[in-house]
Amino acid sequence: MTAEERLAELRRRVGENDRAIVEAVNLRLRLVGELWRLKDEHGTARLDEDRERRLREELRASNDGPLSDDGLDRLVDELLALTKRELGGA
Repeated sequence: MTAEERLAELRRRVGENDRAIVEAVNLRLRLVGELWRLKDEHGTARLDEDRERRLREELRASNDGPLSDDGLDRLVDELLALTKRELGGA
């Protein structure tokens, strides 16, 4: 495989991965939306700090890099903020 072919292959794979990320985020938004509707129906607070802490712990435990712990924290921060923005609040 030439360098150009390898470059094209890597770009193709990165693009596939980017589309998979968008698909996963959209699925997360749908699931959290459903979860929040259920919580609203039952008068339960949407946000659960203990659950968020456990989420971070689980993700940190499953992260085998090269994403650093700091990078993972920033990713989770943005994912949670994005979810709140997209779904309309806390």
